[in-house]
Amino acid sequence: MTEYRVIDLIGELKKGIKMIDKNKIKVVAFDADDTLWVNEPFFRSAEAKFFQILEKYIEKRDFQDELYANEVKNLHLFGYGAKGFMLSMIETALELTNYKISGEDIQIIINMGKEILSYPINKYEGIDDVLKKLGENYKVICITKGDLLDQESKVARSGLGDYFEEVHVVNEKNPETYQNILNGHNIDVSEFIMIGNSMKSDVLPVVELGASAVHIPCVAQWAHEVVEPSREQREKFLELKKATELLNYL
Repeated sequence: MTEYRVIDLIGELKKGIKMIDKNKIKVVAFDADDTLWVNEPFFRSAEAKFFQILEKYIEKRDFQDELYANEVKNLHLFGYGAKGFMLSMIETALELTNYKISGEDIQIIINMGKEILSYPINKYEGIDDVLKKLGENYKVICITKGDLLDQESKVARSGLGDYFEEVHVVNEKNPETYQNILNGHNIDVSEFIMIGNSMKSDVLPVVELGASAVHIPCVAQWAHEVVEPSREQREKFLELKKATELLNYL
């Protein structure tokens, strides 16, 4: 059993090496949140504090499903990011407390949203060096999903903006979005590679187009972004533990 697993891993690695033709790639795109810097843990921390507030009004239980349902319901109105998350927390609090939550606690929720919007940027180790070296041979861009002002602020605060020739802030990451970006660069799918932590947003839409993708899982992942790729899909992208490993392939 052990010997079979080792052989299987080597086979998967060879598939990944064959898939990425570094001489053909022209544009290397990076996701931002949880690919370049830590992001999701701030949301999970705020979520835990939010649940503690609710426990002042309601018997302690799991409030996760109600909050998540409102987040998903509101995506088409608020989009992704801290502002939509904060508004969904407020809506959930009003509904679950039968509108008895105090104005003071509503203010605490608002303040938590503001804190997420201004959290210190904690970049992943080696990311500056990776972006710098890739920029010597490829056009490096950023494609991130979320609120325009929030994402622009994080790119600026990270100090990584100068490594990117372009930063695209999009409402959704689907094959159509990526195709529009490719068309704007007048490049073929074989000349494009996307690197990100989300299987749903950064990997599967890209491989559906026939382009290359690299998945770098993060510790915390929002439930909405969690999908399980099929065995066939797994053969179409490369999975790495950290961004610095990219320099072995590009």
